[in-house]
Amino acid sequence: MAQADRTGGVLPLHNPDPRDWLSAIVEGSDDAIISKDLSGRIQTWNPGASRIFGYTASEVIGKPITILIPEERLDEEPRILAKIRSGERVDHFETVRRRKDGSFVDISLTISPIRDAAGTIVGASKIARDISERRLAEQNQRLLIREMQHRVKNLFAVATSIVTLTARQNLAAEALASTIRDRLSALARAHELTTSGWSADENENACGDLLALIETVLAPYSDGNRVRIGGDHVAVGSHATTNIALLIYELATNAAKYGALSVAKGQLTIGLHVEGDNVRIDWAEAGGPGLHGEKASGFGSQLANKLTSALGATLTRDWRPTGLVITIEIPLARLKT
Repeated sequence: MAQADRTGGVLPLHNPDPRDWLSAIVEGSDDAIISKDLSGRIQTWNPGASRIFGYTASEVIGKPITILIPEERLDEEPRILAKIRSGERVDHFETVRRRKDGSFVDISLTISPIRDAAGTIVGASKIARDISERRLAEQNQRLLIREMQHRVKNLFAVATSIVTLTARQNLAAEALASTIRDRLSALARAHELTTSGWSADENENACGDLLALIETVLAPYSDGNRVRIGGDHVAVGSHATTNIALLIYELATNAAKYGALSVAKGQLTIGLHVEGDNVRIDWAEAGGPGLHGEKASGFGSQLANKLTSALGATLTRDWRPTGLVITIEIPLARLKT
């Protein structure tokens, strides 16, 4: 029997069985919803579990839940079962599980006891949520924070160097203040360039000029002919701009701390040359303290290596008697992205 509603449609006389609703929720969940008995054998397995772990229900039902647990984490299962037998619930337990293909997935587990009609605990239900994207976002955030801390520290070091070197020019107070202000403003413009990619529209990729980019980053160190930049004009895409600017910024910071830019008479010459499918950047320092070997091997060097890798580039350092010479080769195709 059915009755008509006011719009002419037909409504069912009876509501669906609540168990049907529950079944639909379990089947439609993006999370893995699994049940197991007290011996740890899988009893039910929803499509969300298949999506996360790669097994079909027929492949896992009746098998031990430990097929999902990496060997080094097998001790987690006895502890979980002990809590379930005592009637406890496990909330938001973050761990790692293994997929059918052998790969690992970060998950958050919520585990609850299952009781029969008499109230006896007969098993456990598990809800596993894939938190891989969240973990990746957290790792990226930690890297960004480390990078920001490192670069803020470098900015203070470079600013101190600018003030110190400018003060050695024995300028009058007003001229000294003006010169320092101009150099710090140039440093701020270079810093803005290196961070612009963090908020850039991913759909935009307007090209700029590589020579102009390098000149902007090195503007804080330009004092007469102290920094010379020349060579071929090469287009650089907005996505590559951040990596290039950061790389040049790191090299300049190191030169300002330990190399040619750390002394008043030091000079830096940069040349850009297109060679086939690559562009070569020649960085040559002269008149510096005469260091031999890499001075800084901490996060700055790690960051430079990561930036070089992100550009598909190669970077070589050669400590010559005249000063440090760096050669960077970047594929043109990667430069224009």
